[in-house]
Amino acid sequence: MSQQEEFFNYINSGYQTKGDYIELGAAMLGEETVTNAIVKVPLKTLNRHGLIAGATGTGKTKTLQVIAETLSDKGIPVLLMDVKGDLSGLAQPSAGHPKIDERHAKIGFPFEAKKFPVEILTISEQDGTRMRATVSEFGPVLLSRILDLSEAQSGIIAIIFKYCDDNKLPLLDIKDFKKVLQFVTNEGKEEIQNEYGLISTASTGAILRKIIEIEQQGGDLFFGEKSFDVEDLTRIDENGRGVISILRLTDIQDKPKLFSTYMLQLLAEVYETFPEQGDSERPELIIFIDEAHLVFQEASKALLNQIESIVKLIRSKGIGLYFATQNPNDVPEAILAQLGLKVQHALRAFTAKDRKAIKLAAENYPSSAYYDTKEVLTQLGIGEAFISVLNEKGIPTPLARTMLRAPMSRMDILTDKELKQVIDSSKIVHKYNQELDRESAYELLNSKIDDINKAEQKAIEDAEKQEEKERLAKEKAKEANSRTYSRRSTRQDPLVKVLTSATFIRAVFGILKKVMK
Repeated sequence: MSQQEEFFNYINSGYQTKGDYIELGAAMLGEETVTNAIVKVPLKTLNRHGLIAGATGTGKTKTLQVIAETLSDKGIPVLLMDVKGDLSGLAQPSAGHPKIDERHAKIGFPFEAKKFPVEILTISEQDGTRMRATVSEFGPVLLSRILDLSEAQSGIIAIIFKYCDDNKLPLLDIKDFKKVLQFVTNEGKEEIQNEYGLISTASTGAILRKIIEIEQQGGDLFFGEKSFDVEDLTRIDENGRGVISILRLTDIQDKPKLFSTYMLQLLAEVYETFPEQGDSERPELIIFIDEAHLVFQEASKALLNQIESIVKLIRSKGIGLYFATQNPNDVPEAILAQLGLKVQHALRAFTAKDRKAIKLAAENYPSSAYYDTKEVLTQLGIGEAFISVLNEKGIPTPLARTMLRAPMSRMDILTDKELKQVIDSSKIVHKYNQELDRESAYELLNSKIDDINKAEQKAIEDAEKQEEKERLAKEKAKEANSRTYSRRSTRQDPLVKVLTSATFIRAVFGILKKVMK
């Protein structure tokens, strides 16, 4: 048996699957593609999460596009977080090319150009179906972790949520939360302290600064109503294909705080909403997080712990998470260890640090008698990758250098006109893009503060009236006393009249004169 035949059997035995699967491409021995040595991923293990890594320009985005297409064809909905703006072309068929036909001839199956059902989503000012979430949906624990708050500050967040629940004050958007913060620090300080305990002004100031940081990155557009229902991410079109939802994030690449805030809230909402599935035969939803380093590079320890917990638990809900990034080291080890499917495109070795990173990346994959993994990692061509998946028993398959199939949809972005057509044809855009600003904490507290101010003003006015009344009463009493004294002074006693009369005085002086003589 030739080495190629041995390799063919080695790959086919490792990637054999009894259930349904998607096909990524054909395995390669050296520089040659082994026709029909197909690299397959069982649908049953797609909820075990995955990684797509590789240097810029090696084909990561196209691999992501291929996986999304094949999942959609299998009736599995997909959410793509499109940071670079490269994925809208999924809504139009590929224009085809001789090189695509050549590639598929090597792989061993024909190429078919087609478009896919696409929903354009946005959390910023870009066009698309708007995704929002209310502050209440975050809850005190998640919000505290996202804001990277201290234990004392987290306690204040818990008090604020409890106060709002007790007083029926809906926390919908950022202005609601800011208003409550200001209220518990000023007008409502005494009320809060009597009912819930002392709140530090310094702590509320620190929390407010963190909230403003989120607001400045565009959080005022993300927080609010109408809240997005994650069930709308699991839609199937009339042809039985899963809808590919593309979240456009091109204008928030420099706003990692907003990106990580959105991602974590979405995962938490999905986890709380979706029922337990156990070991089902197919995933409910696959989520791709492109440029994953944006999530992790500024994340606090508390936030990383939260992400790690969700990654571990969410697969039981039939949800698969796939991180796309330049280097596997961009993903924390605790999360990397949870990933079943690993697609590694070429890495570049320009510096000693790069060579060290390549060595570490090679250690993430099973050893192979057919490849020097560390060496081949720098030699992979565009559209080639090392792939290792989990078989149906959860065991890693043999490492396969793979020539990946080409995307069936357009490998370019939509024109503005095409993009508008996709958005206008959406079945949910009108459901979420209407402006809602119902009465919530902001308006209710403003009304309460107005009532407090009116009550204070009335108390002041009543006090002033009472003071004026008392002043007038005193003046009246004083005037009455003055008139009484005046009357008494004019109605002299008869004895006084005698003593002060001129006759009496003259008599007295007459007596004195006689005595003196």
